[in-house]
Amino acid sequence: MNAPPSWRIRAACAEDAPDWLALRAALWPDEDADSMQADIPNMLTQPGRCAGFLAVDATRRPIGFAEATLRHDYVNGTETSPVGFFEGWYVVPEHRGRGIGRALLDAAEAWARSHGCTEFASDALLDNRDSQRAHLACGFAETERVVYFRKPV
Repeated sequence: MNAPPSWRIRAACAEDAPDWLALRAALWPDEDADSMQADIPNMLTQPGRCAGFLAVDATRRPIGFAEATLRHDYVNGTETSPVGFFEGWYVVPEHRGRGIGRALLDAAEAWARSHGCTEFASDALLDNRDSQRAHLACGFAETERVVYFRKPV
């Protein structure tokens, strides 16, 4: 018989901001810390547009997070609107391979379904093979590859 997991998934709240920020910084180390910190209260005050979830261990220490939004604009590879979109997804390396990422995805998908979505989308950098494998393992299908360009004017 399988033992219950020593972790659980729950909605993030304002009190989680310092730990949530640390997890965000681990996923996006090149991003501006002030901007990432400002994102958290913005997400928490827009529950009909954004959602944050934390995976916490038996001591209630956050060990992963997921962020999702409802996107009403065009989302590459989708056919409906709004679309639930996985904005960020991270599990601390020593806790990977235990189903935590999948459980975070399940929570985000349930949130999107509760807001009328019939599709859930995500993206990964072209060179992030680990993220691509994780997405595929969780049932995502690759829809296209894109290289973005910009030019100052």
